[in-house]
Amino acid sequence: MFVFVVKYFGFLKNIVFLPHLFEGWLKIVTFVKSPKVLDTMDEIESEVMSWEKVSVSIHKYGGIQFNKGSHEIGHIHGNGLLDIPFSKKVQAHFIEEGRVLEHHTISNSGWSSFYIRTLEDKEYAIELLQASYLMRQ
Repeated sequence: MFVFVVKYFGFLKNIVFLPHLFEGWLKIVTFVKSPKVLDTMDEIESEVMSWEKVSVSIHKYGGIQFNKGSHEIGHIHGNGLLDIPFSKKVQAHFIEEGRVLEHHTISNSGWSSFYIRTLEDKEYAIELLQASYLMRQ
């Protein structure tokens, strides 16, 4: 459903505060449907925040954004969708593993998407964020 909304109503992201209201709605739905995903997202945030030079901010389209210095290393939306910037070569490697998809709205860019749905996804999400972190100097 999230991809459908973004694909057909993506223009709404340019309306001030609307992405953040949508993000709040996503978190409420996630809390009702799979509260463990929110716990996992919190654990991922705690781990990534322990890395050197990492800060957290609110992503411009909603979600929690992880930064290394002035570079974004990824962000998590309220439904557990992790978006990570990679080079196209690194992206191809992760897609080949079969768990990462091309970004849900920006194709052919190196941006990748991974859905955090289970507790087991936590370690892989951290691995993806760490790969992005190591690319940023």
